[in-house]
Amino acid sequence: MSTSPNEIEVSSWEELQHVLFRDTWDGRLGRFRSPFVYRGVRSRAYTLSTSLQRLGGPYHELENHLLRNFRKYAHDTAVPDHSSVWDWLAVAQHHGLPTRLLDWTYSPYVALHFATDDLEAYDQDGVIWALNYVKAAEYMPQRLREALRAEGSNVFTPELLQPVCRNLRELGDMQPEQPFLLFLEPPSLDARIIHQYALFALMSTPHANLDSWLEEHPELFYRIILPARLKWETRDKLDQANITERVLFPGLSGLSRWLHRHYSPTTGHGGQPLDSGRDPLG
Repeated sequence: MSTSPNEIEVSSWEELQHVLFRDTWDGRLGRFRSPFVYRGVRSRAYTLSTSLQRLGGPYHELENHLLRNFRKYAHDTAVPDHSSVWDWLAVAQHHGLPTRLLDWTYSPYVALHFATDDLEAYDQDGVIWALNYVKAAEYMPQRLREALRAEGSNVFTPELLQPVCRNLRELGDMQPEQPFLLFLEPPSLDARIIHQYALFALMSTPHANLDSWLEEHPELFYRIILPARLKWETRDKLDQANITERVLFPGLSGLSRWLHRHYSPTTGHGGQPLDSGRDPLG
């Protein structure tokens, strides 16, 4: 059921599959190659604000201080001394520093995981954002578009971005009257980045709000509404497909998170308690 031109509320697992992979056929290649990246959130109330914006106050004045001190005190990292600000931003975001970066994934199923991983939010509708990153690149300044075209790419890596734009100030100065969006693939910092098929979105200025920017460019996105009543079915089928914390957060912490959720009773979340006499994992 469509609630707006950019919102699709699905009514079944089967419809969800169809909508997740809509518009992914590339006739030039004769293959299914999605131009979308995805972001899953646990509640319709969630916005696309960044962790930097959620600091509140004069957050835009704190961005450089946060990153400078992160670099200053970040000992025992695998980041070389000559790394660019884009490498450091990716590392900082990955480790929880408030930044203007926002996590996205190429995988619609990874996005589904993050829309259904919190059992305390099972009384709320989840959302999967789908954003056309190929078309979004058309709104960047010409220098950035030309850099991508020369590389034959649709997104930046730190190595590709650094020769064209050295820092955040230069990024904002490229098109000061028209904020723009770009996508940055992080270096393979660890298995988590790789398994989550992750990339970052960032606006050209810290003030720019991605929600507002997308409202001005509705042709670039759609939102899938996952009703609360479908969350348990979706979660169980994702687990069966091995899209779990154990895989997406490799290590003992991810394993523990997966087992905690997997063995949690559904009582209080719209279902029945687990049968304590039978191990659901076999």
